[in-house]
Order: sequence, then structure tokens, then C-alpha cells
Amino acid sequence: MESAERVWLITGGGRGLGRAFVEAALGNGDRVVATIRTPDALADLSGRFPKQLRALRLDVRDRAGVFATVAAAADCFGRLDVVVNNAGYGLVGAIEEISEAQARQQLDTNLLGPLWICQAVLPHLRKQGSGHIVQVSTVGAVGSMPTFGLYNASKWALEGFSEALAAEVAEFGVRVTIAEFGGFATDWAWSSLQFAEPNTDYDPLRESLFGSPTVPWDMSGKGAADDTDADPNFAAAALLAHLDSPDGPLRLLVGDDAPTQVKMAIDRRLADYRSDDRF
Repeated sequence: MESAERVWLITGGGRGLGRAFVEAALGNGDRVVATIRTPDALADLSGRFPKQLRALRLDVRDRAGVFATVAAAADCFGRLDVVVNNAGYGLVGAIEEISEAQARQQLDTNLLGPLWICQAVLPHLRKQGSGHIVQVSTVGAVGSMPTFGLYNASKWALEGFSEALAAEVAEFGVRVTIAEFGGFATDWAWSSLQFAEPNTDYDPLRESLFGSPTVPWDMSGKGAADDTDADPNFAAAALLAHLDSPDGPLRLLVGDDAPTQVKMAIDRRLADYRSDDRF
């Protein structure tokens, strides 16, 4: 299929990487259905691309809402070709600190949201005999970091079901990519980040990790614009190049730091296994 004919469904398209994907797809001549949580989050792009872009309100935690929105998205342009499960957020908290509500919300958003999207889009993709599902993951799905345990867990689980999904749907002409992103200059580590109520026993750990025991950290006067990480447009360009290729890896490393981060995590895991003489 020519790239100009593609129709995208992108969740969490209002800001950060999601918005970069929306802009890249539109700039490529594609058509996009983007889900947003905040009204008018894409008003400027809708004004510039009135025939190419549709923005739909969606909370991916709502399974019934997901199915209704996917049906509406498929009707917008008559098909779906690329589905990007981007909606998600980070949560800072030691395992002991995280509340039940925070744990459920993290998993509902980062894990079950993509699951509901996949279940809703697959009948459309199977019927047309083609499609590409992109799961936005992270190098944190290969390793882990103290105080990000629930976030790591949500992405590890996402990758687990996505690898199985790829094998299940290949015979229908549907491709799956797990995109493992490194650091990019978005609001992920600032306004979209959530924090557990701190336990002072973990203050020394936070001091060693972040240079301060205080959470939430001060977000006034600083944000994505001050971030030294890579430009999200680089991530969007890398994804476009991958989609244009007829084949490629199941796990796509995105970002200059991603290969190093993944290698370090895998090396640590192998070293741990090798400490067992039976391995």
C-alpha cells in the first residue's frame, strides 16, 4: 500500500510522542484518527489538515468506549492501516508506597488500554487482510529501575502479550511492532508523571537516584522544552521509516540511547542467570 493511502489510529495523540506521530503522519500525506483526553488538544492541526485529521475523545481504560471509538475511527476514512497504542504515563513510587488505586490505574492505562484497542481493531484488520499494530514501549520494558516498578511492570506485560499477539495474527496479514523508546524530550517526566505518597524510609534511595529525596519534584519553570533528551520528531521519523519497510524486527529500538540501555539490561539479566551453575 502506498504510504499516502494509509489511515492511522493513534491513541494519546494530544501531546508528546503521540502528537509527534500525528504530525509526522499528516506531513507524510496520510490520514489520521487521533484519540485525545483534552478537548481541542489538536485544534491547530485540525485547522491545518481538515480533510486528513479527525480527533476523538477517549479514555482507553473504558473498554466499551474503546470499542465504540474504534468503530467510529474505522468509519471516518473507511479503514485502518496503522494502529499506534501510545496512550500511557509514568508513575514514581517504591513498590511499598504505591496505593491500590494508583496500581490499578497504571495497569488499566498502560496495559489494559492497549489490550482493549487491539481487541477492538483486530476484526477490522483481519477483514481487510492487512494492518500494522505499533505498541509504544520503552527500554524500561527490558530492565527496571527502583521507584518505577509499576511502570516497568505495565510495559513488561505489554511486551509479553504483544509478542504472543504477533504470532497469532501474522497469518491474517497483520504485523505487530513493539517500539522500545529511549529518552525523548516530552512531558513524560514532568507534567504527565504521577507520584506515590513518599515513605521517608526511601528518602536515601530517592536522594541517590534523583539528587533529592523530595517528590513530587519541582515542576515549576521547567518541562519538555528544557529537556536535553532527543527531539520527539526523530522518534516519529524512525517509526515512519520502519512502517515503510516491508519487514523488520518485532522490537524496534528508537533513540540513540536505546541500544545501550537494552544491552545493559540484558547483560545484567544474563549475569544473574549465569550465577546459577545449571544455566
